[in-house]
Amino acid sequence: MPSWSTKDLLVVLALAVTVSSLLNGVKCQQTSDLDNPAVLSVLTQLVYSQVSNVTSFLSHEISNRSSFCVEDLNADWNNAFNFSSDLGFLTSCIQTTKGDIKQRICNEAEIKFYSKSLLDRSNGINYLKPNKNCNLTSWVSGCEPGWACSAPSTEQAEFQNSQDMPSRTTDCEPCCEGFFCPHGITCMIPCPLGSYCPLAKLNNTTGVCEPYRYQLPPMRPNHTCGGANIWADVDSSSETFCPAGWYCPTTTKRIPCSSGHYCRMGSISQTRCFKLTSCKSKAETQNMGVYGIMLIAALSTLLLIIYSCSDQVLSTRERRMAKSREAAARSVRKTSNARQRWKTAKDVAKKSASGLQAQLSRTFSRKKDVADPEKVKMLGQATAETDIELLSHSHPITPNIAPSSSAVQKEKAKESIDPMQMMHEIENGDNLHLETKTRDKSVQGKASKEKQPETHSQIFKYAYAQLEKEKAQQQENKNLTFSGVVNMATKGEPRKRLLMEISFKDLTLILKVQNKLILRCVTGKIKPGRITAVMGPSGAGKTTFLSAVAGKAFGCKMTGSVLINGKTESIHSYKKIIGFVPQDDIVHGNLTVEENLWFSAQCRLSADLPKADKVLVVERVIEFLGLQSVRNSLVGTVEKRGISGGQRKRVNVGLEMVMEPSLLLLDEPTSGLDSASCQLLLRALRREALQGVNICMVVHQPSYALFNMFDDLILLAKGGLTVYHGPVKKVEEYFLGLGICIPERINPPDYFIDILEGLVEPGGSSGVSYKDLPVRWMLHNGYPVPLDMQKNAAKFGNLTPNPANETDPNGSEHDDRSFAGELLHDVRHVVELEGEKILFNFLKSQDLSNRKTPGIFKQYKYFLIRIVKQRLRESKIQAIDYLILLLAGACLGALSRGNDQKFGGVGYIYTVICLFYVKLRP
Repeated sequence: MPSWSTKDLLVVLALAVTVSSLLNGVKCQQTSDLDNPAVLSVLTQLVYSQVSNVTSFLSHEISNRSSFCVEDLNADWNNAFNFSSDLGFLTSCIQTTKGDIKQRICNEAEIKFYSKSLLDRSNGINYLKPNKNCNLTSWVSGCEPGWACSAPSTEQAEFQNSQDMPSRTTDCEPCCEGFFCPHGITCMIPCPLGSYCPLAKLNNTTGVCEPYRYQLPPMRPNHTCGGANIWADVDSSSETFCPAGWYCPTTTKRIPCSSGHYCRMGSISQTRCFKLTSCKSKAETQNMGVYGIMLIAALSTLLLIIYSCSDQVLSTRERRMAKSREAAARSVRKTSNARQRWKTAKDVAKKSASGLQAQLSRTFSRKKDVADPEKVKMLGQATAETDIELLSHSHPITPNIAPSSSAVQKEKAKESIDPMQMMHEIENGDNLHLETKTRDKSVQGKASKEKQPETHSQIFKYAYAQLEKEKAQQQENKNLTFSGVVNMATKGEPRKRLLMEISFKDLTLILKVQNKLILRCVTGKIKPGRITAVMGPSGAGKTTFLSAVAGKAFGCKMTGSVLINGKTESIHSYKKIIGFVPQDDIVHGNLTVEENLWFSAQCRLSADLPKADKVLVVERVIEFLGLQSVRNSLVGTVEKRGISGGQRKRVNVGLEMVMEPSLLLLDEPTSGLDSASCQLLLRALRREALQGVNICMVVHQPSYALFNMFDDLILLAKGGLTVYHGPVKKVEEYFLGLGICIPERINPPDYFIDILEGLVEPGGSSGVSYKDLPVRWMLHNGYPVPLDMQKNAAKFGNLTPNPANETDPNGSEHDDRSFAGELLHDVRHVVELEGEKILFNFLKSQDLSNRKTPGIFKQYKYFLIRIVKQRLRESKIQAIDYLILLLAGACLGALSRGNDQKFGGVGYIYTVICLFYVKLRP
């Protein structure tokens, strides 16, 4: 029987009240009748039938008061008080009490009193409160533990009386076997099944009535040990439960467990042990050592398999993907070569048609017409269809042509229409399923074009075919500008991006914690389709400017205005289409280059974008960033080296490019890169700009070739003041107008930075100092000059005051705070900073990006796949950790001794220890 808690006692003791009615209306005329087995059997059955019939009396009350622990009232009742299998303890008690059992069993009021006192007890005290029969003035032998008294024969015991206790102070005797008599009450309560309630025996050495824990009262030499004295939770009354290694079919009978079986505490029957387990006689639990060894061996084998084969699983999958990708690339290259051959054939056909036309003109014309060949050439440039018609119509006109050309025409006549038809199919047909043999196959190719590719091979063919088209278009349109955005080879209808023009006026940022200006009076705009470079010396606020544009300037007070497409809108409304590349690496070192890019694309591209188009986006970024050679290489961590630093930087940029942003902000993406890598990165960004992306990036002293690849330049001086903001092509002209001439063989960006750092004095006769350059820019554009700068700018012309920017650049708060004041100020700043970050991450703003990204469950799926890959990559470390935990758990399990009384509590402690160990692992 399972261990009983204190609250469970309420149910059991409340149910026990039914036994109080077992002799209601049953009397024996003479004590000698109890020796008659027939009479005793009938009487016992009658008593038990009355016990069974009374069960419905308290069912409603029990179900209401104990619904939290009683799932099935009838089942619990049968498990506790279904004595029908053996009623020997009732028969024995009837004989012991000489038929007086009804006067000794507790009624409903006494059971409720005992239950309430038991639930209200504290500190493990098992004494009951004073009552009618046991108090300071009346303390009979029946008040002692294990004893009970009888009610007077003149007083009829009402067992269903829940209000009054009967007077039980006469004929006190030891409690019957199978019953327990609490200390401080003079009646008997039947022990539930799973208990063992024999008569106690005095241990003369200890003076304790065993197997219970009470002692005989002093000054009462005739008082002996009685029966059980308590039945409560297992911690308070473990002695009344059937001991472990034994089973008790009744509350008065105890049988040892036989070999091959085990008996837990409170068992009413023995349980057969599992196979391969050993259970000796009186076994408390089955020895599961064999199963434990088998489990440890199986888990160890599994961990060893993972340790040895995890790399092979990932490498096999990557190899299959690479094989499919290479097959698709070969197919596309074959198609591209075929297209190139047919273009060459078309050019040859044009030349042949032009020559034939010239010959015909000279043959049938009486006068020489020099302009005819030029007209034919113009026709050839106008349309390809004209050339084809000329070529096809020229076939039958062959009398005056040389025999060799006649033979060639016969060869061409055999293919009369098919070559031309195949030429058109190659130029305009489907790249996935190129059919060049018959007209029917061409029709099938066009029909399959409408279907979305499903297999890996089809998807890669689609992606590489699109890339080949884009490359061909780039070759044909080398001088393409933003006004002629690159056709993305998607049926002539490119997927358009939302254009974002960011304009800012008097943008000023003040650091809250120090009240210091870090960006001041920045006015201008960054335009879509252009690459804007932000340059300046250290401490000029370049990264701060990017953070302000992206809406991530935490811990700063921002003034001025930032407009999006000329409207006052929150930049957070467009965060789904804004890419931000920080200066530090944000890649996952234990993923490959392709996996990093693919994970970013899955989470941030539109949810309704087909998988084939997502693959195309990723492949396009890999191709244009020059990452094909390392696409399957791990990025690498500090412990395990991966790709080079330049490639790693390009992967960081690629993470934002795969989301197809409308605004792309990059913080020093070229730092640490060689010239070739910078050129490759800028070409990829240039291609993004041609699609309408607004790109703004912080750079440090780029080379002259790299500098000329930018469209616009924002030059900041120390203190966050603007020195120049405009086209790159006009920056030298602007500084030349100030009298600053760039020396020969000096890189202009380097020279500008040296001037702003104060390392080089500006040349010329203008006398302009590097401190005057921000003022000169404000005056050049007619911007208001801040009040504190007007004194130095008075010599340059008229000034327009700007009261809005009258701010002390060194901070306006100079009050001397105490240590506690500074500490409180810093704590408040940290709290505000964390609050701003929480609001940025969780505060929902109006979505104006026109992009629906995957929901939380799909993103959870992507994150789960990523985590599984990362764990498999670190499988050796994981296997070692879990193997250590497994061995530690086995050792702790062998040392611990669990029992039913603790409900596995020790196991929870060991679990916490193991989890703590796991968290300590790096």
